[in-house]
Formats: sequence, structure tokens, C-alpha cells
Amino acid sequence: MKMQYNKVEISGVNTNDLAVLSEEEKLELLGRVRRGDKKAREKLIKGNLRLVLSVLQRFTGRSENADDLFQVGVVGLIKAIDNFDPKFDVKFSSYAHPMIAGEVRRYLRDFQPVRVSRSLRDLAYKSMLAKQKLTEKLMREPTATEIAEETGEDRCDIVAAMESVSEPVSLYEPVYSEAGDTLYVVDQLKDNCDDKTWLDELSVKQTIASLMPREKKILYLRFFKGKTQVEVARQIGISQAQVSRLEKGALDRIKAQF
Repeated sequence: MKMQYNKVEISGVNTNDLAVLSEEEKLELLGRVRRGDKKAREKLIKGNLRLVLSVLQRFTGRSENADDLFQVGVVGLIKAIDNFDPKFDVKFSSYAHPMIAGEVRRYLRDFQPVRVSRSLRDLAYKSMLAKQKLTEKLMREPTATEIAEETGEDRCDIVAAMESVSEPVSLYEPVYSEAGDTLYVVDQLKDNCDDKTWLDELSVKQTIASLMPREKKILYLRFFKGKTQVEVARQIGISQAQVSRLEKGALDRIKAQF
């Protein structure tokens, strides 16, 4: 979805060209929808797309994809069409507006990359207020320890709360650019692995590669799939005692490399 001034395009269609339905037309179409008229349903959806867009205005400025939010809003519109009853004695748009907004809110709540608890959000808000107060008082940005002392909370809890509400940064976010040479966040990360660690990992991979196919399958099911020895035995068709013996032998050979 592309927005430019008062022009809105959805999949290349300018919504300024979409029909605007009167309340009488909406009620007439809703009646036909109740009788199973699919064309009336499609016309009713298209005739209310501007309503979806008006609801989405309150969610602008977020990082979510605008097209995704629009599709979620249309789902809310369809739910409103399916559940609206003329006996409600309310305009369809008045009924559909909170349905659309609610659907978008649920999407934003349920599909966040990281779910943050209410208590953690409250602590983050409290910490930010304390941070602002201390910044004005100290004429500098306060440390996490100073914020903890101001709020009476544990320092680790303060750090966790404030990090939980901060926007994630891409590893390829540019932090400096000069003469076409851009420095990214990933360029500032240090690899703490030394040569010995790298060689140890390589040795483990080589040892695993030398195991028998059945031994590899047992280790995969046990340590990557989290299955019990009984479940593994049932899946590959041997006894639990055999699984235990093969697993122990494979692990012993891996340990012997170190």
C-alpha cells in the first residue's frame, strides 16, 4: 500500500476511484449478503475499504508493513459484515470501526517479534520517567545503577525492562558513512572465538560425520528433537537398551577427541 498525500494505492488501485456507499445501500447489500449473495458481499467490502484506511491512520508510523496491516483491517471488516445485525440500531460504519481497529490491535499484539509482559512494560515506563528526571538533575544521561537507586528497583530488572521496549536494530544498520564507505553495526561486533575453539568445533563435526548412520539418527532425535530414549527406540525399531548403548558409544567417541 502506497500513501501519498490524499492518494492511496492498494495493489496499484487508487482508492479515490472506489465507490462510497450510503447507509441505505449498505443495509440493502447486507440483506443480500444474508441471503448468500457473493457479489453483494464483494461490493460491500470494496465499498468500505476507505473505512479500513481511515482506521489504519491511527497506526501509522509503526514498523509493520502497511500492506499487512491493510489486509488485517480487511479481515476485521469482513468479520463486521458477518456479525452485523440491522437490529443493533447503529450505523454499519460505527459498528465496523471498532471491529477493524480491534483486529489490527490483536495482530500487533500477537505477532510482535518479542512478547513483553505488562509488568515489564510498567517497569520500563517507570524507569524512563526516572531517567528523564535524573537527566535534568545531573545534566547528563544517568547510569542504570543511578536509575535503579532512584526507582528503588534492582539494577538488572531496570536494564531488562528498558531493553524490552527498545526497537531491535538490524546488524546491517549503518552507523557511519563517509566517501561511500559505510560502517554497519555488524562491523563493530567482536568474534570472541579463538583458534582453539574453532578447531574444537571442526573436530566435533568431523567426529560426528564418521559415526554410523544409526548413531547419527539417535543423536539427532535425542539432542535436536528432544525425544526420550523410549521414543527414539520406537521410531527406529530397536530396544531402549540398544538406543542407550549406541548413544553412549557415540558420545564416548566424540569425547575422546578432547
